Amino acid sequence: MRVFAMTFLFTLLTFAVALLLSILGTVVYSQIKHIAPNLTFAYRHIAFPCAITAGAIVLALSLGMEIRNYRQRKALDGIARVS
Repeated sequence: MRVFAMTFLFTLLTFAVALLLSILGTVVYSQIKHIAPNLTFAYRHIAFPCAITAGAIVLALSLGMEIRNYRQRKALDGIARVS
């Protein structure tokens, strides 16, 4: 459960930061080129793929850490039981 909660929170945080930066970048680009800003581009093509990628990475890393902690806890319990 902890893995999915952390994955959701980090994905949401990454999406928010990426959306903010992509909107700012889109507005600056539109001011330089003197065109109307296309904010849907910032959402669809920058922030969403960035958040999905970060979510997949966080999920894999969280699962790896939880599996390692489980195995370590299991080994330490076995050592404590023997002694």
